[in-house]
Amino acid sequence: MAAESTPLALPVLPLDDEVVLPGMVVPLDLSDSEVRAAVEAAQAAARTEAGKPRVLLVPRVDGTYAGTGVLGTVEQVGRLADGDPGALIRGRGRVRIGAGTTGPGAALWVEGTRIDESVPDPLPGHVTELVKEYKALATAWLRKRGAWQVVDRVQAIDDVSALADNSGYSPFLTTEQKVALLETTDPVARLKLATQQLRDHLAEQDVAETIAKDVQEGVDKQQREFLLRRQLEAVRKELRELNGEQEGEESDDYRARVEAADLPEKVREAALKEVDKLERSSDQSPEGSWIRTWLDTVLELPWNERTEDAYDIRGAQAVLDAEHAGLADVKERITEYLAVRKRRGDRGLGVVGGRRGGAVLALVGPPGVGKTSLGESVAHAMGRKFVRVALGGVRDEAEIRGHRRTYVGALPGRIVRAIKEAGSMNPVVLLDEIDKVGSDFRGDPAAALLEVLDPAQNHTFRDHYLEVELDLSDVVFLATANVLEAIPEALLDRMELVRLDGYTEDEKVVIARDHLLPRQLERAGLDGEEVTIDEGALRKLAGEYTREAGVRTLERSIARLLRKVAAQHELGERKLPFTVTGDDLRGLIGRPHHVPESAQDPAERRTAVPGVATGLAVTGAGGDVLYVEASLADPETGAAGLTLTGQLGDVMKESAQIALSFLRSHGAELELPVGDLKDRGVHIHFPAGAVPKDGPSAGVTMTTALASLLSGRPVRTDVAMTGEVSLTGRVLPIGGVKQKLLAAHRAGITTVVIPKRNEPDLDDVPAEVLDKLDVHAVTDVRQVLELALSPATNGAAPEVPVAA
Repeated sequence: MAAESTPLALPVLPLDDEVVLPGMVVPLDLSDSEVRAAVEAAQAAARTEAGKPRVLLVPRVDGTYAGTGVLGTVEQVGRLADGDPGALIRGRGRVRIGAGTTGPGAALWVEGTRIDESVPDPLPGHVTELVKEYKALATAWLRKRGAWQVVDRVQAIDDVSALADNSGYSPFLTTEQKVALLETTDPVARLKLATQQLRDHLAEQDVAETIAKDVQEGVDKQQREFLLRRQLEAVRKELRELNGEQEGEESDDYRARVEAADLPEKVREAALKEVDKLERSSDQSPEGSWIRTWLDTVLELPWNERTEDAYDIRGAQAVLDAEHAGLADVKERITEYLAVRKRRGDRGLGVVGGRRGGAVLALVGPPGVGKTSLGESVAHAMGRKFVRVALGGVRDEAEIRGHRRTYVGALPGRIVRAIKEAGSMNPVVLLDEIDKVGSDFRGDPAAALLEVLDPAQNHTFRDHYLEVELDLSDVVFLATANVLEAIPEALLDRMELVRLDGYTEDEKVVIARDHLLPRQLERAGLDGEEVTIDEGALRKLAGEYTREAGVRTLERSIARLLRKVAAQHELGERKLPFTVTGDDLRGLIGRPHHVPESAQDPAERRTAVPGVATGLAVTGAGGDVLYVEASLADPETGAAGLTLTGQLGDVMKESAQIALSFLRSHGAELELPVGDLKDRGVHIHFPAGAVPKDGPSAGVTMTTALASLLSGRPVRTDVAMTGEVSLTGRVLPIGGVKQKLLAAHRAGITTVVIPKRNEPDLDDVPAEVLDKLDVHAVTDVRQVLELALSPATNGAAPEVPVAA
């Protein structure tokens, strides 16, 4: 521990924001009045006392003196390096400051007590380790600064107190830290403090050096990259000059392209912002690639390109008639659209409220009636570009609205790609198979089409990839579908519905003669002079070899026929030219597949026995003929009740219950043995059991089948019927009258029974079909039974058939 000795009287030499520790030799400027006064007072006192003048060096921080000072001796008085008067003072030891006292001169004199700073000898082990650590840290710091001579001096100090005070020379210590060293009188504690201060400084220095190194490496990398880029630009410049290309950077090229392009104002602003980003990004940044792809897409879109509509209304109608037979509704709608567009253009109403006069049509009909090919004909008639967008099986919403640009491999949606492919802003876009769009966890594409197909919104359509407004109001959208019920109601509400109900036999013959046969002749390597097919053969192909709403199977049959003729000619079995007649078909392509019920032997017809009636239905492939069979179980089996088979839906099952209830309640009135219905099980079956069936329109057919079964009177072979039946026997309206009558005509039916309230629907049925059908509009099921059931042969009670 430090001990105190005899009091001393010393002049005070204040040090502002500076600290001198024992063992330090410092020069002081005598131009300062307080310093000069203290030195002069010490010199005056030294004349009367032996030895060198002595002063008390006291730090003064913010006007406050420290409680401990340093005894200093004035070694020399002279001039400093700058020529000012100065004194060289050496610190001798610590002095604890006491009360003030008097003395010679103008200086402040105080009493002080010398502090004993001796340490025991030999040094304890922990002090020795502390000395070694301090010397090692001091040596490391000095070596970094290149002060090799000082290193030797520090290594030569053995006194603990002197070693600790030696840190007073350290330039990194603050005044507060030096004051703390000064006021720590215990040498070992002072050495610990000096070691900690030095250790902290070295740690800070290591961090600073690491940061400086990282910064320098970054700067070096940037400089190296800059240099390499300049060299790369120089190489590119030389290559451009060799190839005769114009000079200019890629970003400059994009900027020039954007400024030169005919873009809408908002699109131009968005594109220039992306060009600015491209200029700031480096070539290695993935963002640069995304921006280039986006700019290429925007610049390739035909923002202000439009084709002029062909306002030759008669010419457009002629084109539609030449390329498609029938389909009067669609042709009439396109003609109306062109006429309205022409009048709007003549009156300067091309754009109203920011929207142009586009159209959204939904073509709904069975397969093979020409919905897809009709889109191309519409574009041809209007003089517009045509693009087909296949939507069948699309499950991802991004396929319609595009992906966000942040995703890898992002692309615009199919609508934007269609506009880009068409090269104009007013093409005819065919949205094929819109009823086959699916939905899963990736979203609902049909919901994404709501904005596309809404004439009130699509002038500001925003694709997720482009993120700029795209005007779709001038596009003619044609959506095709097979099943109307599969289209979401909100989407269907935005489209104008046009039904394509299938072709009559006469229309099929015309289509086959004018369109299908020339196309298949070319594909078979034949021409019209080598092979001809007369109208009778075409009619037989359409009526007996194919039974469909469209003409796809008919075209395949014609192709098969021509392939057979070509093969026989190559084998030497047939000479050309050759005319195919109806009698030649069986020998070339086999037997007919669809023989009308009326053409069969009366004993072999389905309705030859009681309990079988002919109904009419609508499926996804158009209209079709539907047979209903009924039977009664043996009373001895005890199986009472109603059994329904044929994969029926709930609505059709309820219709069967209604038909049975009506006959039970009105059987006596109809002179039917309804007592059998109470004790015997009733079985109603719809053949083609693998095909799902539903709907109320088979009600009258089931009632007629049951009445035929109970009365023993067969249903007329040439009669087919449709209509919903009520519990009171009323025949209620149904849908799909046109498709059902076309199906009846194809099946050879001559008499059709329909509800009275469906009579206005006959206006949609082609005249040539109505001429060959005897259509009866009824209001009550009793009228149906009078028309459909064969007259009773005698007055005997009928024998009710029993189910096997």
